[in-house]
Amino acid sequence: MKNFVSAIIVAAGGSVRMGIADSKQFLPLLGKPAIEYTLRAFQKCHLIREIIVVCREQDMERIRQIADENGFSKVKRLIPGGASRAESVRNGISAADENTKYYAIHDGARPLITVEEIDRVTEAAFETGAATLGTSVTDTIKIVNGYNVIESTPLRSQLRAVQTPQVFEKDLYTFALENAGDNLINFTDDCSLIEHMGGEVEVVKGSKENIKLTTPVDVIIAESILKDRAR
Repeated sequence: MKNFVSAIIVAAGGSVRMGIADSKQFLPLLGKPAIEYTLRAFQKCHLIREIIVVCREQDMERIRQIADENGFSKVKRLIPGGASRAESVRNGISAADENTKYYAIHDGARPLITVEEIDRVTEAAFETGAATLGTSVTDTIKIVNGYNVIESTPLRSQLRAVQTPQVFEKDLYTFALENAGDNLINFTDDCSLIEHMGGEVEVVKGSKENIKLTTPVDVIIAESILKDRAR
C-alpha cells in the first residue's frame, strides 16, 4: 500500500455536558460501548493501517479489553491524553508508525462514522493534502456581540458543520503544529491549525448521522440511527 494512514482516535475528553462521571466513550449504545462502534469502522477500513487511541489513563485497560475481545488488530497503541484536544492529538501522532504518511484524526465520541465516509475523506486528502468531512448548515446562523445582540448573518450557503475524520499529510500537519507554537491550546479542531498557517482544507460531504455524543439526547438519537441501520 502506497499511503500508510494512521488513525488517531481522540478519546481523552471529559463528560461534563453528558452529566456522567464515567467516560462517554463507554456509554452503551444498544448494549455496546460507544468506542466499540468507532474502532470497528476504522478496523474495517482498508485504507487505515494502524489505530492509535488517545485516552485517559484510567480508561486504557477497558479500551484495550474492547479491542482484544473484538479482534481489532489495528489498535497498536493506547496513549495518555494531554491538557487540551490539540495536545492529545500531538501525543497520538508522536506514537505513530515511522512509515506513516497521513494522519486520520477522529473524535472517539463519533461512533456512527462509516467505512465509506472514512474512505471518501481519506482519498480526498491523498489528492489535496488536507480534507475533512462536513455537512451543509440548515439553520440560519447569527453572529452576536458580547451582549447577545445580533451583529450579522453569514451566508448559509457558505457555512459547513465540520466533522471528523480530518485527514492530513504528515509533514503538512507536523509543520502546522510547530507553527501554532504556544497557541496550541486555543485550537479546537485540526483544520484550524492548517488554516492558521494559510493552508487549504477540502470539505468532503459527510452525513448528518455522524453525530458527536455530547449531551444525553445524543445517545437517544444515536441508538435510533443504529436501530434504523440494523433494519
